[in-house]
Order: sequence, then structure tokens, then C-alpha cells
Amino acid sequence: MKKIILLGASGSIGTQTLDVIGHHPDHYELIAFSVGKRIEAVHKILAKWPVKYVCVGSYEDQKLLEKQYPQVHFTSGDEGLLELVSLEEGDWVVNALVGFVGLRPTLCAIEHHKNIALANKETLVVGGRFVRESIEKYQVQLTPIDSEHSAIFQCLQGVRRSDVDRLIITASGGSFRDKKRDELANVTVKEALSHPNWQMGAKITIDSATLMNKGFEVIEAHYLFDMDYDHIDVLIHRESIIHSLIQTRDTALLAQMGTADMRLPIQYALSYPNRDELVNGEVCDLSAIHALHFEKVDVERFPLLKTAYDCGRKEGNACAVLNAANEVAVGAFLEGRIAFLDIEKLIMKALENIEYKSDASLEDIYKTDTYTRAYVNDLLKGGF
Repeated sequence: MKKIILLGASGSIGTQTLDVIGHHPDHYELIAFSVGKRIEAVHKILAKWPVKYVCVGSYEDQKLLEKQYPQVHFTSGDEGLLELVSLEEGDWVVNALVGFVGLRPTLCAIEHHKNIALANKETLVVGGRFVRESIEKYQVQLTPIDSEHSAIFQCLQGVRRSDVDRLIITASGGSFRDKKRDELANVTVKEALSHPNWQMGAKITIDSATLMNKGFEVIEAHYLFDMDYDHIDVLIHRESIIHSLIQTRDTALLAQMGTADMRLPIQYALSYPNRDELVNGEVCDLSAIHALHFEKVDVERFPLLKTAYDCGRKEGNACAVLNAANEVAVGAFLEGRIAFLDIEKLIMKALENIEYKSDASLEDIYKTDTYTRAYVNDLLKGGF
């Protein structure tokens, strides 16, 4: 029985994690969870899982909920997340938070000897070196939830690391994959959120449209699988049937295929090395597909992918600048304050103007995140 602490329970990954837990009550026990602003989710989850510990986004919501559920210990904010992942009762943390906020709880959970099922990209994008060092120090397990990294993780089973030549991450191309560069100037938020293949949260859907998401996944793959950037490729694959591949030294390509169901990588991250039944899962009918398509990424059309490679190679605090600027810029786009292509402009300005530290400490990473957000917000106020 694995005892689960779920961070980000009301988001897309969080709700699907609850589905997995609910279908395997003999394997998993939910002992604590967090939500941000979606307080209605707290009521729904507690009705099914009467856990003792819950973290919410604000102190005001915490006090209101304490009156309604006196038997539950509520916490709030960043400190509340740290309290949750420190609980002695839990042995696995599913980190489904969105954004930089996920880094500190991951490190804290590792220090408290928790195994990590990771969906929070920013944990590795911004703090990959520190997470890897902490994993080695405390000897805990980290399994990936992202469909692409789960696919690579699955393909690597039974393959010696020394025999792996390349990692190939597939990308759907996002909401605007059929638009030319000059057609992107006036696209709307609604159009950007209409992903052709996956149902995801708003922020990650925009990142998919800019291919920033793939850039982050390249950086994640570097840290997860200890592969240098020259041996990690991105390939456009419209159907999202092949979720990623590895290429071995003898030129073999090993791929993981399946339907676009995030419950599979979530469940595999928790059940590894076992493969449990995916309740209500749909088998991919290859006879109905007819054809699979692949194409190279045009980095002039998707410049943020190249930018991510560049920042990953630089290391230091470069990825902290990249991530923070992207989070603020994407938020501004979703609020209708900037145009789609302005996301790139703001990120590039931040990378050009914020001091680069090649030997950045963990504290430097936190400071860089704070400073970058303030810098980009000032740009937004000034019309940049």
C-alpha cells in the first residue's frame, strides 16, 4: 500500500491521479492533498477521501474550511505545502503543481525520504542539478509523469544505459502547428487553448503552442536520464500516438505508443515496475490509424525551443530566468494583456538583460526567479 500526498489535486494531472487512486484502493491510499483557488474541489475530494491533512492557497480559505471540517488539519500557502510533504504518514508525493512553486516542495519531500512521482516540469527545469544531487544523497525514487518522459522511461527498461545513443521527444506541434509565422500576430487566447490532441491546463497548453513545453521537456530529459543535449532531439508527430522514443547504438528505435490518456503515465509512475490494469483505458487500435506522420521542428517558426536548448547548455541561473519570464508572459497572454508573439519578446528581453550566474547556488535560483518576475512585470507596465 503506497500512501500518497497529492500536490495540485484540482488540476488536470491531479484529478486523473485521483481517478487512478480510486480505481486501485488496494494499492494506494490518499493521505493528504493540496489545491490552490478551486475550493469547491476540496469539498468533492473530502466527500470521497476523508483525509486528515489539506493545504489550500490562501490563509482566508484555510480559516473558512477549518470551521466546516474541524476534524481536518488545514494549512495554506508555500509553507503549507512544505508541511504536507513532511508528513510521516506519506511515502510518495505526486507533484502535479504548475510552475516554480513546485521546486521547494520537491526538495523538501526528498529530504524527508519521500519518493517522487513528478509532473511539475519546473522542478527539473530550474533546479535539476539540485534535485539530482538530493536524490542521490537521500536515495529515494523519482519517476516521471509527463507522457514523453514516461515513454522514454518505459523504453529504457531492460536496456543498458551505455547502449542508448539518443532520446527522441515527440511533439504534437500545438494549437498553431498549421499556421505560418506571420499568421500568429493576432491569434486569440481561445484559439491558443484549443489543443488538437490533449486536454491540459491553460498554462501548459500555451507552452505547447510556443513549443516552450518541448524545450522544458528537453531540459527535464537531460536531468532525468543523464543525457547530454546534443543527443536529445525533438520531432513533430501530429497524431500523438508515439509518445517518445529512444535510439540505441545499433540504430534500433524503441517507441512507446498508446492513446492520449495521461492516466497511463500517472499509474506507471506509481506502480513501477508493475503494470496494473488501467480501468476504463482504451487500447490504441493501430488498424484504424492508417498512417503516422513525423517532421523536423522549424526553429525559426518555434524559436523558444532553440532558446531552451541554449539555456540548458549554459546551466547556472539561465533556466530560472527562462522559466520565470515565461510564466509571467504566458499569464499576461491568458489575461489578454499581450499578443501571442509578445511571449517570446518578453522572454528574450529577460535573458538579454538579467545577470547570468554560471555558478548559481540554490539561493541564487530563488533570487533570480523573484527578480525576473519583477523585471518582466515592469516591462508589461511600460509597454516594453
